[in-house]
Amino acid sequence: MRQPSLDVLMDKVDSKYTLVVIAAKRARALMENASPDEFKETKPVTKALEELAENKITYEIEGNK
Repeated sequence: MRQPSLDVLMDKVDSKYTLVVIAAKRARALMENASPDEFKETKPVTKALEELAENKITYEIEGNK
């Protein structure tokens, strides 16, 4: 599968910054539990973006304390 389009992804988040942070955190989490051969075809960031586009992951913005 190709990366989801930016238009689809921007409908899921409030800013590009949020999109980058969510994708990076999810990609790191995927890599922690991955075998060395798991991401030869699809990179972890691509997988994270696909999951976000498919509503498999969500996020919550923490308010200022």
